[in-house]
Amino acid sequence: MRITVETGDITTTSSPCIVVNLFEGITVPGGATGAVDHALDGEIGELIAAGDISGKSGELTLLHTFGKIASPRVLVAGLGKSEDFSIDRVRDLSAAVAKFLRGKRIARFATIAHGAGVAGLAPAACAQAIAEGAVLGLYRFDRHKKPDDEATEVEAIALVEHDGARLSAMEAAVERGRLAAEAACFARDLANEPANVLTPTELAARAEAMARETGLGCHIYDREWAESMGMGSYLGVARGSAQPPKFIVLTYQGAGEAPPLGLIGKGITFDTGGISIKPAQGMEEMKGDMSGGACVIAAMMAIARLKPAINVTALVPAAENMPGGNATKPGDVLRAMNGKTIEVINTDAEGRLILADALAYACKLNLSPLVDVATLTGAMSVTLGNVAYGIFTNSDGLLARVQSAGAAAGEKCWQLPMFDEYKENIKSSVADMKNSGGRGAGSINAAFFLKEFIDDRPWAHLDIAGVDFFEKDKGVLVKGASGIPVRTLVNLALDLAATPLA
Repeated sequence: MRITVETGDITTTSSPCIVVNLFEGITVPGGATGAVDHALDGEIGELIAAGDISGKSGELTLLHTFGKIASPRVLVAGLGKSEDFSIDRVRDLSAAVAKFLRGKRIARFATIAHGAGVAGLAPAACAQAIAEGAVLGLYRFDRHKKPDDEATEVEAIALVEHDGARLSAMEAAVERGRLAAEAACFARDLANEPANVLTPTELAARAEAMARETGLGCHIYDREWAESMGMGSYLGVARGSAQPPKFIVLTYQGAGEAPPLGLIGKGITFDTGGISIKPAQGMEEMKGDMSGGACVIAAMMAIARLKPAINVTALVPAAENMPGGNATKPGDVLRAMNGKTIEVINTDAEGRLILADALAYACKLNLSPLVDVATLTGAMSVTLGNVAYGIFTNSDGLLARVQSAGAAAGEKCWQLPMFDEYKENIKSSVADMKNSGGRGAGSINAAFFLKEFIDDRPWAHLDIAGVDFFEKDKGVLVKGASGIPVRTLVNLALDLAATPLA
């Protein structure tokens, strides 16, 4: 899909449909909407007076112009109350508009920069949000369905701006938004794939193909390499499956010899729970237990295309967690790459086991700061539901940067505590630690486990369980994998490139 910015007047724009907007409570439209209303002999104002257009959030009204202006159709999009309007609303509005017009079989449309007028939002930020919203909202995963010959795709969106001085900044912002959103959709593609298609080997192959396309460095390591590195924790998870594990390393060089930012993602391509097997109900969603790894891989795709002045290395330990005859058993003791031993209490607490060796390897590579992303604990879904992901960290500075990056992306996060008392929960009587501290504070216990492998580097752990998969459409999110927090990671890399962590 092409998204362009052009200087002009929306009333004279020739497009199958033009999109204007209206705040709730406005009786006389102004700005671009007022100009279109005037060109239509007051039709929009008449509909407002009749109560047919209210400007409420989510309201979409399609009008035919009957030759009065160049475009045959006008869509009036409700913005809701002006005091509640934000960049997040722009993003969601763009998604709703794009999906609505696709449903009307309109392949091209032109729009104004919602929010850049009386709402007072920065035009470039609005432009980026419009691009992100359209790309994210139009996403569909239908590659395993019979093709719909009658389906229409939106091919092009033109953002019309009357002030030529804003054009350059808005074009750059649209490009950032498009690339970040396309990366999030790539992550969605990976996480939506059935596990018989997306094995560890296939995940590695897709990461490698993306790396070739974007110019990233890529190394795919096998079981023998992991054995030579002493990754007993990672391999302890992988050994229950007939599918071989693959350890994926992607590198981006944009800042000479500076220590790279480390992005680490959980890559469990299917999670049965192992010997501690999960209930059958809902287990099909465990094809998405590699969402953290998918988001890290996808973030690297956007970083490679945006070319910030920073070095970034991504690590994704990929494996299946299966209850095969060689599977790790509760009570077994594994030795991680850094020499620490782990008593396995619950084989369904496998994500932290593979991340342990990935974090230890990140320290060996001198990556800093470290950010790991994982659908790690069901407890996180209980704690924060599907609104926000949890963040755990040993660095206030990194916390602030991740929170700012997430806020800019509209991907909410919330810090959870890491008081020293919680560390008692992972103490073991037969090993250096155990991989489960019980039901209480489950997400915090998991974070403390990971903290044992970071070598005191600045580190943030993002537990995305609860926001990785949605049952129905919600703004820019569509049913299925969400691609959260790809855009947060991209924003973080751009921010750290501009101002390194102190």
